[in-house]
Amino acid sequence: MIAVSELWQFTEQPPAFRVLKPWWDVFMDVLSLVMLVISVFGCTLQVMEEKMYCLPQRGSACPLTSNQTGIFPDQTVAALPTVSSASSGPSDLELKGVTNNLDLQQYKFINQLCYQTSLHWFPKCFPYLVLIQTIIFMVCSNFWFKFPGSSSKIEHFISILGKCFDSPWTTRALSEVSGEHPEEAENLASPEACTQPLLSMRDKTSEEVLDKPVAVASVLDSKECEQAKALFERIKKFRVHVEEGNLLYKTYAYQTILKVFTFIFIIAYNSALVTKIRVLVTCNMDLQDMTGYRHFCCIFTMAHLFSKLADSYLFFVVMYGLISLYTTYWLFHRSLKEYSFEYVRKETGFRDIPDVKNDFAFMLHMMDQYDPLYSKRFAVFLSEVSENKLIQLNLNHAWTAEKLRRRLQTNSSKRLELQLLMLPGLPDTIFQLSELQSLKLELIRNATIPAAITQLEELEELSLNQCSLKVNMEAISFLKANLKVLRVRFVDANELPYWIYVLRNLEELHLIGSLSPSPSKNITLESLRDLKSLKTLSLKSNVTRIPQAIVDLSSRLQQLLIYNDGTKLMTLNSLKKMVNLTELELVHCDLECIPSAIFSLVNLQLLDLRENKLCSIEEIVSFQHLPKFTCLKLWHNSIAQIPEHIKKLVNLERLYFSHNKIETLPFHLFLCNKLCYLDLSHNDIGLIPSEVRLLHSLQYLSVTCNKIKALPDELFSCRTLKTLKLGNNLLSGLSPKIAKLVLLTDLELKGNYFVFLPCELGACQSLKRSGLVVEEALFETLPLDVRERMNAE
Repeated sequence: MIAVSELWQFTEQPPAFRVLKPWWDVFMDVLSLVMLVISVFGCTLQVMEEKMYCLPQRGSACPLTSNQTGIFPDQTVAALPTVSSASSGPSDLELKGVTNNLDLQQYKFINQLCYQTSLHWFPKCFPYLVLIQTIIFMVCSNFWFKFPGSSSKIEHFISILGKCFDSPWTTRALSEVSGEHPEEAENLASPEACTQPLLSMRDKTSEEVLDKPVAVASVLDSKECEQAKALFERIKKFRVHVEEGNLLYKTYAYQTILKVFTFIFIIAYNSALVTKIRVLVTCNMDLQDMTGYRHFCCIFTMAHLFSKLADSYLFFVVMYGLISLYTTYWLFHRSLKEYSFEYVRKETGFRDIPDVKNDFAFMLHMMDQYDPLYSKRFAVFLSEVSENKLIQLNLNHAWTAEKLRRRLQTNSSKRLELQLLMLPGLPDTIFQLSELQSLKLELIRNATIPAAITQLEELEELSLNQCSLKVNMEAISFLKANLKVLRVRFVDANELPYWIYVLRNLEELHLIGSLSPSPSKNITLESLRDLKSLKTLSLKSNVTRIPQAIVDLSSRLQQLLIYNDGTKLMTLNSLKKMVNLTELELVHCDLECIPSAIFSLVNLQLLDLRENKLCSIEEIVSFQHLPKFTCLKLWHNSIAQIPEHIKKLVNLERLYFSHNKIETLPFHLFLCNKLCYLDLSHNDIGLIPSEVRLLHSLQYLSVTCNKIKALPDELFSCRTLKTLKLGNNLLSGLSPKIAKLVLLTDLELKGNYFVFLPCELGACQSLKRSGLVVEEALFETLPLDVRERMNAE
C-alpha cells in the first residue's frame, strides 16, 4: 500500500508554485490530507485477521439485535464464547450453560464465511472507497499544474516571476517613482551609477521588501542592467504567447466543476449507505451437516470505529464541497479573463502599465490571492516608462561623453557632426558635448529629446532617419529658436514630427519618404507657412502635384528640390507663384517636356531636370527671358538633338547633357561663349566641331563614353581648361598642342587606343599623376623626367 507521505509527495507541487495556490486550494489540500489519513487508518484496520465473531443460535433471528447501541452491550457480555481450560480435544464452548460440539477452527470458518456473505459491501469497502475518493480530490486539485499544455505556461510564468521579484531593477524603479531616493535619480547618468551590486531579494519576505527599500535600492552594475533588459524582452514575448488563449482558465474551471460533482456524488451515496455499518449481523447459512446449526448471530468488531470514521469523513467532505462551491462562484462571478493594474498604476506611478487578458490575467488573479505585492513588482516590467529608464541607464554607461566626442566628424556643411545608429534611445551624455553643431540620428525608436538639449548652444543641424522621437516642450522651444537645417527620412507621412511646423528660424528642410498611399492621392502635409525663414525645401517622395503646403512658401522659397521616384508630376502651374526661386530641381518626375511654368521664374539661376523622359527640348528658347539663368541640367534623359535655339542662352555657364542619345554637336552650342562647364559624356557623339575654340571660358569638358576618333586642334585653344575627360572613346593619338593647356589639373585618357603619350604633356605644369587617369603601361611611355615631376606631390 502507498504510504501517506509518498502519495502526498506525488500530488504536491514545487514550492515555487504556491504563489498560484489561493487560500481555498491550500485549505482543500489540508482537508485532502486529513481524509487521506482517515482512509489509510481504515485500510490498516481492514487487514486485521479477525473482523467478525459469530455464535450459533436456535431461531432464525439474532436474540441480541434488540440492543445495538454499542459493540458489546451489557446483555451480551455473558453470551460471548469462552474456552474451558480443562477441556481437551475439541473445544467445548459454552453459551450460558448451553454446550455445543464446535471447536475453534469451525468458529473461525463461520466468522470468515459470514463476513464474506452476510456483511454489506459498504462496510467492507469503506476504507478503500475513502482512499479512492481522496485521491480523486487530490488529483482534481492539482491537475492544472500537471497538464502538459498548462504546466509549461505555469513553469515559465513562475520562472519569470521569480526573476522579476529578485531583480534589482524592480526596487530601483519603484524607489525612483515614489521619490524615496531623489539623490539616486540625480546620479543616474553618472559613470559610477553601476558599480555596486544590489542586495538579493531571494530570501526576503514581502514585508521586509516594503519596510526596508533603502537596503535594496542601491545602484546597478552593468551585468544587472543587461539582465533586467533581457527580462523586459522575455516578458513581452511571454505576454504575446499567453494572452492568445484561455487554456489555464478552462483547465482550472473544469477541475473545479469536477470537484463539485464528485462532492455531490460522494455525499449522496455515502449518506445513503453509511447506515449499513452495523454492529450485529444475522448470518443464515445451511451448515446443518457440518456444525448442526443454520443460523448465527455475528458481531462486526470495527463497526463502531468505522461509523465514527465515516461521520468524520463526511464532515470533511462537506467542508471540501462548500469550498469547491465557493471556488465555482469566484470563477464565474468575477471577470478573471481581464486584469487591471489600476491600483498598481496609482501606487507605483507608472501610468503606462497595460491591462492584460486571458491566461495572463487569470494567473495574476490567482497570484493576488497569495500576495498582491507580486503583481506590483511584476508590473514594473510591463511599463514602457520603466523600460525606458533602464534603457537610459544602460545607454549612459555604454556611451560616455569621451566615447561620443571621439566620434565627432566634420560633415559636408562644415559642421561638427555626431552620428548615432540603431540605438534604443539617446544617451544623456550627448548633451555634454557643447561643441556639437550637427546631430544625425538613424533608426532610433521611442527616444525622447529632453530639455537638456538646451545645453547644445552650437546645435544648428538635425538629421532624423526613420526615428520616432518625443520632444520635451522646452526642447521644442530650443529647436524653434536655434535649428537651421532639418533632414527627416520617414516611411509614412504620419511619422513626420509635429514640431517641424513651428521651427520659425529653419532655413533648410529636407523630407524623404512617402507622403501619399497612392500616386493618385494628394499628399497631406500641414501648412509650412509659419516657417518664415525657410529658403531651401527638398522633397524626395511620390507626389503627383506640388502640395499646397509648399505653395504657401512661394514668396520666400529660394530652392525647391523634388525627387519623385518615377511618379509623374502634373499640374505645375503653381510654380508661377514661386517668383523668388533661384534653384529648381525636378528629378525623376516622368516629365516629357520642360514645364512652361518654369519660364515665369525670373530669378531662376539653376534648373535640374535629371532622370525624366525628355526627348525634345525646343522649349529652351524661352530661357532667354530669364536674365539670371546660368545652369541647365538635362542629363539622364532621351535627348537626341540639341536645338539651334541654345545659342540664345548667352548667359549660360554650366550645361549638363550627359547620359542622353546625342550624336552630333551643332556649332550653335559653342556660341554660348560664357560656358565654363560642359558635360557631354555617355552619348553617341562622333565629332567635336572646331567651333569649340569659341568657348574662351571653358574650364570643364567631359566627352567620356562617346565615339570620338579624333580631337580638333582648336580644342587646345581653350586655354582655361582645367578638367578634360576623354576616356572610353576611339582616340588613337593625342596632339602635342596639349602643351597649351597649362592650367590642366585633371586629364582622363583611359579606355582609348593610344600607343604612347606625347612628351609635351610635361608642359602641363599643374597636371599631377593623381589627376592623370590613364593605363599604367601608357604612362610609362612618358619621359622619365616628366613622370618624376608628375609623381612628385
